[in-house]
Amino acid sequence: MMKKIVLLVAVAAFLAAMICSAGAEPRLRMSTTTSTEDSGLLNVLLPPFEKAAGVKVDVISVGTGKALKLGENGDVDVVLVHARPLEDKFVADGHGIDRRDVMYNDFVIVGPKKDPAGVKQAKTAVEAFKILAQGKAPFISRGDESGTHQMEKSLWKKAGIAPQGSWYVEAGQGMGTVLQMAFDKQGYTLADRGSFIAQEGKLDMAIVFEGDKDIFNPYGVIAVNPAKHPKTQLDLAKKLIEYITGPEGQKIIADYKINGKQLFFPSAAKNR
Repeated sequence: MMKKIVLLVAVAAFLAAMICSAGAEPRLRMSTTTSTEDSGLLNVLLPPFEKAAGVKVDVISVGTGKALKLGENGDVDVVLVHARPLEDKFVADGHGIDRRDVMYNDFVIVGPKKDPAGVKQAKTAVEAFKILAQGKAPFISRGDESGTHQMEKSLWKKAGIAPQGSWYVEAGQGMGTVLQMAFDKQGYTLADRGSFIAQEGKLDMAIVFEGDKDIFNPYGVIAVNPAKHPKTQLDLAKKLIEYITGPEGQKIIADYKINGKQLFFPSAAKNR
């Protein structure tokens, strides 16, 4: 009798698990840069898609380099990042397909409001970096191979400078943490405008350089190639891409503001 009861309980548990599994919400894995997460954009951009598509998007927020690596390994279905040379290589190497423009903002140099290093006098971003290096002003680098770090490295290279010494700190952290570190040290850092706007109210810092065309910051979305990773959910990835680059997603991006300031500007029209 006891064996029958145990068997019935086991069967009931199995059936319950099967029912739950059958009715489980599909999950789409997306790796993305910390700026889309820290800025709060994903909190308003993803819920309408999840509701309409009946899917849960599992977000992994890391630097762009790591986000693309997750795609290379087949650990995600789609990537949303901001380092065009790395994105193009990701696609050229066969790891991604259907890359599309999503939005853009720009990079800015952030520092103490009094700007003790005199960065505001610079005419270009490269000149601003030269001023920082000459004065050995504390500079906090992302140091994490993110899109922001890629841009920073390209600016040092153009300036002909290999930054080193106690004034230059490689944090290996996300944008929010790096901005806090720069504030604590009364130093400088390179940030994407969206992340700075999101943190601006918490930090007594200011944009000390902006407006150079060389520090334009475009974002792209890419589906992971199922030819390399058969378990990739291409259909769901394509639905998300169509949504983000479609009228509804683009309007949400355009309308997203903090304290009246727009963080990102839609650019999917360039795909047409």
